[in-house]
Amino acid sequence: MRIFGVLMIALLASACGSKVESPEPSESAGDELAAPEVDVSESEAEEAPPTPSIDEILQGEHRSDEERARDAYRHPRETLAFFGVEPGKDVLELAPGGGWYTRILAPLLRHEGSLTVGLPDGRYGDTFRKLAEEDPEFYGSVRTVRLAPQEGAPLGEPESYDVALTFRNIHGWINAGIDEAVFTAVFNALRPGGVFGVVQHREVEGRELDASRGYVPEAYVIALAEKVGFELDERSEINANPKDTKDHASGVFSLPPAMRGDEPEEEKARLAEIGESDRMTLRFKKPAN
Repeated sequence: MRIFGVLMIALLASACGSKVESPEPSESAGDELAAPEVDVSESEAEEAPPTPSIDEILQGEHRSDEERARDAYRHPRETLAFFGVEPGKDVLELAPGGGWYTRILAPLLRHEGSLTVGLPDGRYGDTFRKLAEEDPEFYGSVRTVRLAPQEGAPLGEPESYDVALTFRNIHGWINAGIDEAVFTAVFNALRPGGVFGVVQHREVEGRELDASRGYVPEAYVIALAEKVGFELDERSEINANPKDTKDHASGVFSLPPAMRGDEPEEEKARLAEIGESDRMTLRFKKPAN
């Protein structure tokens, strides 16, 4: 019995003194446990809804009947195609006013590309700011930048846009004495080869410039753009209106949609028949490096 007890003590001591080594995990086991890599950009792209076509946007419920009625004069489908605006482009819209074009551009560029609006100080920018506050879901993807070239303020980072657009704003910039400053700021903001798309009420060529009437000679706009470095790429008659005689008492503001003049009702009816103003449509390009 004594021998048996001694043997048991020896066996226990041997067991306590030995080391028990855990098996090292194999490389294959580690691979199985590792979280799979996910391409975030690809995942997000799959989750994002498809970009609507321009026709779907033009017929969208977000546009009022009054907005759609103006398509006949403003030709948004043809105009944006002429300027090369499409999903994937980084676009700057200057002084959007009531946002007529913004409500087309925002859904077109929401998931592919970007839209930035240049807002002037005061009431001309406040109109859009109020719209954005009232409908943050719709305008949430739209960026803003201050439009104050008279102070030397840039329109964002240099060479950050593919396309810049202005619709019926140049007469106001001339009246404010900032037209050249705006064009220079746009030139600096566009990437090499970028497009500056201009739509503006068109004055009779040879008539003395009076921007207070809203009309501007096409030659004046071309000379201004070329002065700051742009090249005229092409012009279009998409937004022309040969019925517009441009001799109205209140200038362009006598015509729809403003019709601010104090003409008698019979004259207002005649002006309504003319429709919206005759407009130049010019595509300028910033020379490529």
